[in-house]
Amino acid sequence: MPQSLARVVLHVVFSTKNRVPFLKDSELRARLHGYMAGVMRALGCDPIRVGGVEDHVHILCNLARTIAVAGLVEETKKSSSKWMKEQGATYQDFFWQAGYGAFSVSQSNVEQVRAYIAMQEEHHRKVSFQDELRALFRKHGLEIDERYVWD
Repeated sequence: MPQSLARVVLHVVFSTKNRVPFLKDSELRARLHGYMAGVMRALGCDPIRVGGVEDHVHILCNLARTIAVAGLVEETKKSSSKWMKEQGATYQDFFWQAGYGAFSVSQSNVEQVRAYIAMQEEHHRKVSFQDELRALFRKHGLEIDERYVWD
């Protein structure tokens, strides 16, 4: 085949370091999500939905065939962390946690995951971030060592 084509849809989740609720301001959070979407576009990864709440973010995107998952996450975190620090003195101590969860999404489930990310505020009135992530890991057959997940 002379042309390389790929369609890999990812759901990526990560929190602020120690889950500090830096993203309480919904306007700032929306701007951050838009900024992150721009970073992904620049990497050739089409963002489908970026959302979250005060202490974590969910990303649903198409992974470009020219970048690894780790590279996408690293650049998105690095750029958005720098952007957050530029938003004022309140955010000088802003950091993302070191790790992340990344899950494949079949094309038939893209709309379901997009809707799930869109409803994060409502979802987290009932479910903590830790329980949400545990459920995602279970659903995708990943065992975790909780000593190393919650930084």
